[in-house]
Amino acid sequence: MSSLIQQLTSLNSNSPINLGEANSKSWVKLDLSQDNPQLKLLDVSSSQLLSEYINNHIKEAQAKVAWGGYLEQRNIYQRSTYFNSTAEDERNIHLGIDIWAAAGTEVFAPVDGKIHSFNNNTNYGDYGPTIIIAHEVEGFKFHTLYGHLSLSSIKNIKQGDIIKGGSKVGNLGASDVNGDYPPHLHFQIVIDIQDFLGDYPGVCSQKDLEFYKKNCPDPNILLAI
Repeated sequence: MSSLIQQLTSLNSNSPINLGEANSKSWVKLDLSQDNPQLKLLDVSSSQLLSEYINNHIKEAQAKVAWGGYLEQRNIYQRSTYFNSTAEDERNIHLGIDIWAAAGTEVFAPVDGKIHSFNNNTNYGDYGPTIIIAHEVEGFKFHTLYGHLSLSSIKNIKQGDIIKGGSKVGNLGASDVNGDYPPHLHFQIVIDIQDFLGDYPGVCSQKDLEFYKKNCPDPNILLAI
């Protein structure tokens, strides 16, 4: 695992996914964990109210983009039975980094790869349009997942399409197609994609956390925000 992370870290570019200027003052960290006292006063089940909160956070920081969320334990998923079949299996630990920006914002791949699969995941609170890209660097294989895209992002593409680093993957979707969230990208590294196609868990339960921490390392080793 450590050698894989070293390989991924060496792939950092100046503009990893081109959502504004990564590594600059135009990006601000955002805390959406259940420990954020401000969120205790907010109905996080409302995409409109959550969007207002995020936009105000970006504005107050004089930034353009908000980011964060890896391994955050969040209350937002309590609104959907898709994440809460039983109390023991409740999935509320976030496995990717969210990058919050305007609907339509273009998303660019950080490194070369090819399209592994794609799908429109339409469960309430799910990813909506999603693309998974397979990568291989010096014998290391891994995947990157792009969730909450626009419907147009998954049109006119096919499995096996070559994606060059720095080339466009898609655009951020609006709340009516992205699972009912404020517009953002869910960016996740998945080492072993298993049998999933166009989908992979982006949130896990406490009991499964150790597995997912190993299979889905911190995406910031690629983004270097």
